[in-house]
Amino acid sequence: MKERISLLVALLLVVVSCQKKQEPIAITPEDYHKSVDKVVEIMVHDIFSPPVASRIFAYPNIAAYEIIAKKEDRYKSLAGQIHELGDIPNPKEENINYEMAALVAHIDLSRRLIFSEERIKSFRDSLYTKWTDKNEPVFNASKAYGLEVADFIGAWMDKDNYKQTRTMPKFTVNTDDPSRWQPTPPAYMSGLEPHWSKIRPFAIDSSEQFKPIPPPAFSMEEDSPFYKELMEVYEVRKSMIGKGDKSDEIAIAQFWDCNPYVSVTKGHLMFATKKITPGAHWIGITKIASRKDNADFAKTVYAYTKTSIAIADAFISCWDEKYRSNLIRPETLINEYIDDSWEPVLQTPPFPEYTSGHSVVSGAASTALTDIFGDNFSFDDDTEVPYGLPVRSFTSFKQAADEAAISRMYGGIHYRAAIEVGVKQGRDLGKFIVDKLDMTRG
Repeated sequence: MKERISLLVALLLVVVSCQKKQEPIAITPEDYHKSVDKVVEIMVHDIFSPPVASRIFAYPNIAAYEIIAKKEDRYKSLAGQIHELGDIPNPKEENINYEMAALVAHIDLSRRLIFSEERIKSFRDSLYTKWTDKNEPVFNASKAYGLEVADFIGAWMDKDNYKQTRTMPKFTVNTDDPSRWQPTPPAYMSGLEPHWSKIRPFAIDSSEQFKPIPPPAFSMEEDSPFYKELMEVYEVRKSMIGKGDKSDEIAIAQFWDCNPYVSVTKGHLMFATKKITPGAHWIGITKIASRKDNADFAKTVYAYTKTSIAIADAFISCWDEKYRSNLIRPETLINEYIDDSWEPVLQTPPFPEYTSGHSVVSGAASTALTDIFGDNFSFDDDTEVPYGLPVRSFTSFKQAADEAAISRMYGGIHYRAAIEVGVKQGRDLGKFIVDKLDMTRG
């Protein structure tokens, strides 16, 4: 009798245990935001350049989006719409949690693209443990599908020419032509990603599709357009010194700095301070907008995906022009010809001047976000709070992009033409992407 009772108790415990592992698992937009935030955190730690960072955002978001498009009738696959992307595999099982599979794919592809894998594995494993405890069968099926899609997108990703550009020659500085870019202090780094235009774009036809007008012809004649733009950078910086460190121009320059590697020299020591990239700042704005809009999981993934595609193609387009025009930075000319003690507010980044990367990327990202969330979408931008900078408020994505663009002059690192032509280049590219990608129904 006692043995029968013990057997019944054991069976009951098994049943209760099985029931416990059959809880439904709700994957929320905040879960996806946390995954994106973790990737940004690791990217800052690993110090990825702005162009490379844009690639790290795009592929994991596309993988997640393609899974969600399998479930959600509101959204259409990007297969056949972006270069060389085919249809992802269909799930082999029925008990798939598509949001979970999307998150698994996002994390796994991100893991492949960063250096500090252990940092993302610990984040991943904490989620895996929680999901296993709640519903192991659904977790196993969803994980398997998410990893299968990650492998599919990963194989497509590996054909974008990135690996080939790692072995291409470094940029050769032309010291014979005074108009050509020269490395700048304090680190005098060589030209960053000179072959980025060879990366396969996502939506634009080619890196040259949005080739901007040339910059003003180089001239140190005082009545030339180029010299006037150079002096404008010089005078703007001088006027800020007169206002002190609390000027709004300095605040704007610092807010949009987004230089992932700033060299700091103190005595005989040189060290780096780490920050987010321009693309990461706009990914942060995407999070802010999604939260304010109360976007569900599917719309959140859609917003990140469309915006990250615009950012990635903007860098390809911009870098194509940078190494074509190969224009010298203001700091070099001002120190040589005007004032050898002059310093910009921001550290000059290590690549040619024209067009302004932040301007192009901001124009493209803001156009994509406006298409998703609408005109006059006001928001409080707290993206830079972790780096000690206060919140700035904007009435629209366009206004934020305009401020990001002009910040480069306030920072002393760009001429006006690079800013104004750059933001137009980005907006034209962004409009093309918005018009080309048919991602929603109804």
